[in-house]
Amino acid sequence: MIRSLPRWVWVSAWLLASFAGLINVVGFLSFSQEAITHLTGTTSLLTMGLVFNNHALAINSAAIILAYLLGTFISGLITLDKSLELGRRYGAVLMLESLLLVIAALALNKNLAAGLWLAACACGLQNAMSTTYSGAVIRTTHLTGMLTDLGIFLGQALRGLKMEYRRLGMSANVISGFFIGGLVGAFSFLHWGYFALLIPASITGLTGFLYLLWTLKHPRRRIPK
Repeated sequence: MIRSLPRWVWVSAWLLASFAGLINVVGFLSFSQEAITHLTGTTSLLTMGLVFNNHALAINSAAIILAYLLGTFISGLITLDKSLELGRRYGAVLMLESLLLVIAALALNKNLAAGLWLAACACGLQNAMSTTYSGAVIRTTHLTGMLTDLGIFLGQALRGLKMEYRRLGMSANVISGFFIGGLVGAFSFLHWGYFALLIPASITGLTGFLYLLWTLKHPRRRIPK
C-alpha cells in the first residue's frame, strides 16, 4: 500500500502528525496536564480514577476517550469509503477539524475542560481520515506503531533482510512531523497560550476550503494501486 501512495499523502501525513504533536503538547501544558492525541495513558487514568474514587479524573478521562471516538465516527460518516480517491470529502473533515480546534482554544482559554474534549474529537477526525485513505498504514496522532515499525525494520536490516524502504520512510516521516509539531507547540504556547491551537486550525481550515474548491472543478478519480 505504501508503494501506491502519492507524494501529497506523504506531505499530508507529515503535516497532520505535526498538528497532533502540537495539540498534544498544548494538552500537557494545559491546566489539566492531559494527553489528547493518544488514548493509552488516558485509559489508564480512567481506571485509576474509577479505583481510587477520583470522579473528576474518571469523568475527564472518559470524556476525552469518547470525544476521540466520536471524531473517528464522524470521519467515517463523512469519508464513507476505504479507498484513496481524490474528490472524496477530505476537505469537509479538515474544515470540521479546524472549527473544533478554534472552539477548543476559546474554551481552554476559559479553563473549560470541554476544550480538551473538542481537541480530542478533532484528533479523532484527522486520525480516522488518514487511517482510511492509507489502508490503516498511517496513524498521525500517536507514534507507538511507527516506532515499532522503525525498530523492526532496523533489526531486519541488521540481519541482512530485505528492507521496506518506503514504509521505513513513512515511519520516519510521521515521527519527525510529530516531534517538530511538539517543538512548535511548546514554543507557541509560551507566547500565545491556548491560541497556539489556531496554528493547526488555520492550516487545516484553509487546506480544507481549497480542497473543496478543487473538487468542484475536478471529477473523482481513484488512486491506482
